[in-house]
Parts: sequence; structure tokens; C-alpha cells
Amino acid sequence: MAALSAFISLSLDGCYADANGEMSWAHTQDPEQAEFTSSNAKGGGRLVFGRVTYEMMKPFWTSPQAAQMTPDVAAGMNAMPKTVFSRSLKTSDWRNTRVATDDFVSELEAIRAGDLDASVLGSGSIVAQAATAGLLDELQVMLVPVTLGGGKRLFDGIPHAISWRREDVRQFSSGNVFLRYHPA
Repeated sequence: MAALSAFISLSLDGCYADANGEMSWAHTQDPEQAEFTSSNAKGGGRLVFGRVTYEMMKPFWTSPQAAQMTPDVAAGMNAMPKTVFSRSLKTSDWRNTRVATDDFVSELEAIRAGDLDASVLGSGSIVAQAATAGLLDELQVMLVPVTLGGGKRLFDGIPHAISWRREDVRQFSSGNVFLRYHPA
């Protein structure tokens, strides 16, 4: 059985997007964090997105600019199989991408039943739904030292408490802190 993990940047007040839906505040990095990100991108597996994150990622990662800035990450993003969850998007022209429009839980269960580990990138609503359904094996958070005062909070409105056990922590000179959790 494949594992399903999630990687998401969060503000100190628990938001993955600000009040305008923007995430530019989350793109602070130092050279050490850039190397960490690049090494994580070499892990292989399947990528999972919600439509909004997919529509932000595709134009950048398929661009010559991405290939020049971070060639290893861009190559991985383009080569890996991808699943995007959407009720409105029907097809994708991003290489190795499948649009999932069927039952969310069944689709994630099928991904987990496969032989490739999968990682949800960003896509806060997908992360929250997967965690609520008990399908998330690991939660990776990049905590960014900013308070937004409002926006989309990761676990707003979930129907029950979810306990987590911290497995790893790493601080970067940018002030960002990487946290890895497993369900308790």
C-alpha cells in the first residue's frame, strides 16, 4: 500500500492562503531551504493537487524559467504522475496528469492502494478532507513566521478533532520551520 503525505505552508495563524487567496507570503527561502526543497522533489511518487493549486503550479513548472531556476525540481514536477481533483476542470495538458472528478474518498483510496507513494502539494481543502477521512499518513508543514490576520485556515470546519504526533522539526535561517507529523 502506498503512503499519502501532504506538504503545505502555513502562517503562524494557521492560514495556507491570505484573505485574497494569495500565497506569495509563503515563498521566502534561504539557500539551505532551497536545497531541502530540491532534495525532497527527487523523491518520486505521485503528486496530488486541488484545481486552484494545480492552476497556480502548471504555468510555472512547465515554463523555461522554472527549468532555469530549479532544473531538478522542474524536471521532477513535469515527469511525475499527477492527479488533480476538480469539479470544473475536465482535462489537462500538463504531462502525466489525470483529472479526478469522481468520489474524492474513493479516488484517494485507489491512489493509496497503488504502488506509488503520493504527496498532496498545497491544496489546503484536499489536505483537510484527506485528514478528516483518515487517509493522510503524514502531514508536512512549512511554518512561515508571518501572521496574516485572516485567510483560509487549514482545518476550519472539520467535523472532529485529529491528533498528531510530531516526528521531525527543522529550522531554516529564513525563520521558516519544517514540521513533520503522523496521525497519533
